[in-house]
Amino acid sequence: MSDKIKVNEIFGENVFNDTVMQERLPKKVYQKLHETLSEGKDLDLATADVIAHEMKEWAIEQGATHFTHWFQPLTGVTAEKHDSFITSPMKNGKVLMSFSGKELIKGEPDASSFPSGGLRATFEARGYTAWDCTSPAFVRHDAAGATLCIPTAFCSYTGEALDQKTPLLRSMEALSKQTIRLLRLFGNTTSKEARASVGAEQEYFIVDREKYLQRKDLIFTGRTLFGAMPPKGQELEDHYFGAIRERIAAYMKDVNEELWKLGVPAKTQHNEVAPAQHELAPIYEEANVAVDHNQLIMETLKKVAGRHGLMCLLHEKPFAGVNGSGKHDNWSITTDDGINMLEPGKSPHDNMQFLLVLTCILKAVDTHADILRESAADVGNDHRLGANEAPPAILSVFLGEQLGDVIEQLIDTGSATHSLKGSKLETGVKTIPDFMKDATDRNRTSPFAFTGNKFEFRMCGSADSVAMPNTVLNTIVAEAFDEACTILEQADDFNLAVHDLIKKYATEHQRIIFNGNGYSDEWVEEAEKRGLPNIKNMVDAVPALATEKAVKLFEKFGVFTKAELESRVEIEYEAYSKAINIEARAMIDIASKQIIPAVVKATIEIADSIIKVKEACGANVSTQTETLEEVSDLLVETKTALTTLIEVTEKAAAMEDGREKAVYYRDEVVTTMAALRAPVDKMEMLIDKERWPMPSYGDLIFEV
Repeated sequence: MSDKIKVNEIFGENVFNDTVMQERLPKKVYQKLHETLSEGKDLDLATADVIAHEMKEWAIEQGATHFTHWFQPLTGVTAEKHDSFITSPMKNGKVLMSFSGKELIKGEPDASSFPSGGLRATFEARGYTAWDCTSPAFVRHDAAGATLCIPTAFCSYTGEALDQKTPLLRSMEALSKQTIRLLRLFGNTTSKEARASVGAEQEYFIVDREKYLQRKDLIFTGRTLFGAMPPKGQELEDHYFGAIRERIAAYMKDVNEELWKLGVPAKTQHNEVAPAQHELAPIYEEANVAVDHNQLIMETLKKVAGRHGLMCLLHEKPFAGVNGSGKHDNWSITTDDGINMLEPGKSPHDNMQFLLVLTCILKAVDTHADILRESAADVGNDHRLGANEAPPAILSVFLGEQLGDVIEQLIDTGSATHSLKGSKLETGVKTIPDFMKDATDRNRTSPFAFTGNKFEFRMCGSADSVAMPNTVLNTIVAEAFDEACTILEQADDFNLAVHDLIKKYATEHQRIIFNGNGYSDEWVEEAEKRGLPNIKNMVDAVPALATEKAVKLFEKFGVFTKAELESRVEIEYEAYSKAINIEARAMIDIASKQIIPAVVKATIEIADSIIKVKEACGANVSTQTETLEEVSDLLVETKTALTTLIEVTEKAAAMEDGREKAVYYRDEVVTTMAALRAPVDKMEMLIDKERWPMPSYGDLIFEV
């Protein structure tokens, strides 16, 4: 790749975006496609044929030989099946290259092997992918050549959503409808649609590939199952925002270039808190496109790492003892004509529309805290949420001093008369200009924080899709808007009704507001007094998906059916059990084949050396003997824990899938895994480096 990158020239060059379509499509076809995009009109097959032909011609110019429907099943990763543009050979031995509107609009992957949670039997194999024309097609270049990727939804033969995209699109429509309804009440007659705007910050670890390949736990599970802490971790906080090392900088440069070509607006990059941890943040986009782009970001981070002899770890907790990785989901609502519904303006206390939107969101998060918490639940995230490095498992909302003061005024006196203003920040250094600081600080311990003109949902896991969190956010806010609009549409005095409703929502849902230290024990106690749920792990979070309240919510807005929700409950329990089973089996394999044999060999060598020293000079060998005894005791403890882990894992694997099995894995298998790790990590500190069978934490996170 060239050293000089002209971003404006390469950005979106591999994307069949609006500019390309306007240039290549006949005017009437382009207009029909835009009617489909903006008004939801059906796209006729003749129009689709023209679009498909031009898309194929453009893709071939980019070097593409194949096309694929790129979709997001409930596996946590994307899926694709490649077909070439080649059609039947002609008599002269040549072949035609074609791509029809039918192939563009509909695909048919085998649905039987993807998670369906009982929606489809194994023998019922038919499933459909359907073109999502709101997310542009793109050409991806890799070792396989160039492939035209068409973002699609994925559903079963009977119409149920089997993917992440379909419910998200449904929730976006619900939110748009209710937002426009609310805007009409405030006299807005120009906005036609509203969309969730999302920016997902991606955290990740980078390690040396050669060292990675010596760690079976990283290969099989994405995280280290054993490992003693090095002398230095992150306590000096010198890695955070530190100078980026050249090898990583070169990697980041290539990642950015790849993403920009794919139209992904990658903007910010920096070192994160933990050694070897980094972050990439894009500019905000429409939720659907942002979710697709986040999948591309994760895929690109992993793909490009290989070219640099590196490995990208997206697991939420690849290393114990240092910060894990999250994915901060920045969410707001914007209209087609540029109105941000979460923009407070210069005088928030006078902005009735903003205050209604704000208090509706407070109501939504308070009412459905359990569902929002569940949307961020995955196996890896259990290592983060509630720890001192991540938001607590308790949902609360940070508003800051300015909005917090406005809400207090509304609750205490029934009206807000003023808004706190930002003051001048004086540095005390003459050569540094003074400037106006914001009216409120930020709070990094809050799981759902207002940050100026958006909310930052900080619970999401680094390896997880942000589709479900945004689906939930869109739907719960749509419900709150719907209920508010229903009340206001029946009011005789609109202004008075708005005022009363804002005060009512602020008063009834003030318990969800917390501006303090979310990591403190005092907050856990306070949250319990307030009646806020503290859902500490994935297994306990899953039931929230299919409660009567959840079913009523999602069915009302057509986002999920009851059957789709129940299927996801089953899928998530099964996913948890499978993930822990793989981790347990990996621990058994590593302990049995690598650690115990290496330590046994080391103890034999230590014992032999004690005998030789005694025979040679009769010197004091108490230190060697003491070390041998300590290692031997730990070896016994390791073997005992290993035997127990084998037993509980075999018992768990024999159980039927469902909640009972997941609970057993959490309570018995995970506990026994911790019991096995403890003596192994102690032994690592007693056995010399050359004898230890795998790279240490220090090797992995400091030698990149």
